[in-house]
Amino acid sequence: MNLSPLLDAGLPIWIHVATIVPAALIGPWLFLSRKGTTRHRFVGKLWLGLMATASVSSFFIHTINMFLGFSPIHLLSAYVLHGAWSAMRAARMHDIRRHRASVIAMYVGGIVVAGGFTLMPGRLVHDVFFAFPSAWPDPVRLAFFLGMMAGFVVLLSLLSLLMSRARSRTDAA
Repeated sequence: MNLSPLLDAGLPIWIHVATIVPAALIGPWLFLSRKGTTRHRFVGKLWLGLMATASVSSFFIHTINMFLGFSPIHLLSAYVLHGAWSAMRAARMHDIRRHRASVIAMYVGGIVVAGGFTLMPGRLVHDVFFAFPSAWPDPVRLAFFLGMMAGFVVLLSLLSLLMSRARSRTDAA
């Protein structure tokens, strides 16, 4: 792991990382926690705030400049902002199905899919996790890369399992 690309990045990236990492960690807890409690509502508002802040900050990140400084990844940011509004509105109207669908879509689109794009070569997160000192021999780099990818697949599988368990718990209630 090499943190220098992140430390050398600008303020919008720092804000983005500082909000998206906690949102990625809080999300599974929300999926598994008991719904409708004061704690769930409080943490859910915190999560929505983190997601919205991460989305807004992404509009100031222009490392992939395809059209006026923006890229298709920015469409996910707009989608997350719409999802945050939709999730909040659905929760206030006690439309649990729409709320759950909005939150799951935001997590999958805004964290899993967008996070997957950040692992592509040439992106900052790829450089943080996979840029090794040139002194490391190629077999060690390959083993580390394959291990990280296997870990990512396991993480996505666990997340999928947790989300299906959360869905079945709310459907049973």
